Amino acid sequence: MSSQLPHLVAPAGSLRALTLAIDAGADAVYLGLRNATNARNFAGLNFDEAQVREGLAYAHARGRQVLMALNTYADALDETPWHAAVDAAAELGADALIVADSAVLAYAHAQHPALRLHLSVQASATSHAAIEFYRQRYGIQRAVLPRVLTLQQVQQVIRNTEVEIEVFGFGSLCVMVEGRCALSSYATGQSPNTAGVCSPPAAVQWLEGPDGVEARLAGVLIDRYGPQEPRGYPTLCKGRFSVGDSAAAGHAADYALEEPTSLNTLALLPQLLASGVRAIKIEGRQRSPSYVAGVTRVWRQALDSLAGGGRYSVQPAWQQELGRWAEGQQSTLGAFDRPWR
Repeated sequence: MSSQLPHLVAPAGSLRALTLAIDAGADAVYLGLRNATNARNFAGLNFDEAQVREGLAYAHARGRQVLMALNTYADALDETPWHAAVDAAAELGADALIVADSAVLAYAHAQHPALRLHLSVQASATSHAAIEFYRQRYGIQRAVLPRVLTLQQVQQVIRNTEVEIEVFGFGSLCVMVEGRCALSSYATGQSPNTAGVCSPPAAVQWLEGPDGVEARLAGVLIDRYGPQEPRGYPTLCKGRFSVGDSAAAGHAADYALEEPTSLNTLALLPQLLASGVRAIKIEGRQRSPSYVAGVTRVWRQALDSLAGGGRYSVQPAWQQELGRWAEGQQSTLGAFDRPWR
């Protein structure tokens, strides 16, 4: 078993979330600028350059890192904003860039060779050969794996590359290999790779009606909620639909593609450590600072409990806290656990 604990990488959609993540024990936080270079480009979220400076100062004073996400694909009409974001990250002193677009990687590698580069999950690198290509061509030092690989596949990647491997530990799931999904573009006309999210906020509608609340995406009915029913953010893959003759047979609409549930790999921490995973990421830059603090604190405690070398067990209090923040108050091991294999 590796004696080196993985870095705990927490999301920061705001300066408040950043400080709470650091205080809760994150080794690093990841953030984005308030523009199209960032895959969580929501109104009211993210950082201007002054806030990045303040966040960097707060993190570095406590020995922690700040990673800047430039994880959308550059506009073919104008790559300038992505180049400017790379230059800004280098000037501000970010500890690494998280990049998806190979052209942006090429620019960063050529113009700022000392700047550490991480391959974004949006680059869809699922094999050691793909990751090695990015290392040899652009000098990446870490790759974030999509959430569709089994534990055995993660281990195979780690055995065959010298690049650090980062995996998601907690948060929202994706039905596709990230970077390859075009499902929402059929409804919105915007690719997740360029709009940054699979349900662009401008396309989301909440409509009150006599039977509750309808969630629509660019006019397409995604879900219908009762007056007191919890409401998830409307994405096509996590909507409820009547499929085929199910409505005619009297069957209620159900989740046809993916249920709203959160990945939670606490139970697999010893195996991830033994496999050589170098970083564990918490998903959720669009989530509240309270979410960031609560989830980060649990994962810090879990990782620290492994450091002593004693017997590891998932504490009920950890699961109870994470249950508060899970989608639909449900969690899963996702692709890590495929009993049918």
